[in-house]
Amino acid sequence: MIGTVYLVIVGLGVMLCLVRMIKGPTAPDRAVALDTAVTVTTALLVLIGLILKRQIYLDVSLVYAVLTFIGSVAIARYLEGGIE
Repeated sequence: MIGTVYLVIVGLGVMLCLVRMIKGPTAPDRAVALDTAVTVTTALLVLIGLILKRQIYLDVSLVYAVLTFIGSVAIARYLEGGIE
């Protein structure tokens, strides 16, 4: 029961991040909203792994977090003008 409450709260967080990503006035605002949404989604994967007692979800969340970090750095460099 308590796991369902956590999942609803985290799902609401993802929805709020997506709203900010759509309505963001500038590209950096949208990039930050996307990064926040991915961080919350990573937390969601960890919660699902703990609720279902499956190790694979924790492994997937770790790989997802590393790939997201690399993508965030690439987006930041592009917005800064470093990648041509």
